[in-house]
Amino acid sequence: MSTRIAPTADVDDRASIGAGTSIWHLAQIREGAVVGKGCNIGRGAYVGPGVRLGDNVKLQNYALVYEPAVLGDGVFIGPGAVLTNDEYPRAVTPDGRLKTGDDWHAVGVTVGEGASISARAVCVAPVRVGRWALVAAGAVVVRDVPDFALVVGVPARRIGWVGRAGIPLVAKDGNVFTCPSTGAEYVETGGVLSEAQ
Repeated sequence: MSTRIAPTADVDDRASIGAGTSIWHLAQIREGAVVGKGCNIGRGAYVGPGVRLGDNVKLQNYALVYEPAVLGDGVFIGPGAVLTNDEYPRAVTPDGRLKTGDDWHAVGVTVGEGASISARAVCVAPVRVGRWALVAAGAVVVRDVPDFALVVGVPARRIGWVGRAGIPLVAKDGNVFTCPSTGAEYVETGGVLSEAQ
């Protein structure tokens, strides 16, 4: 599996790029970033210094992933989605001096295995998006998202559950939910969804 990097992409020599990864036109991968195997980094996407992407991650066009974000295997970041890193953003200090890297502390977004952040969604750090969760297009995530949760709106709130296929689950029996696509079953206990054994 060979790595493909468009001639117009900006990939720092100190970044680590996994085998089989494709990095497209105008994408930027900063110093110390780690991009796993088989990833697809779309046009104009940004991966900040020290960001870690697992294997088979897809960053769609113009997705912005700021340091120190950590994305698990199989994560999808939709077009124009943003993972922020500053709790209290300001361009200047209280005395009017332009801020430098020494004037603030970056906080990151963590995205669990298989989760999807849809187009134009914003995750405001520090938050964690759980495994296989689905953040709807345009949502603004300001608090942690549980595994398998479907969240929508501003601020994002849970309106249901999704399975590994990303399709909303159907209530079957009490606290048991079924995926209409795969037939897989999930069990909700105390507001936490897990795969049936």
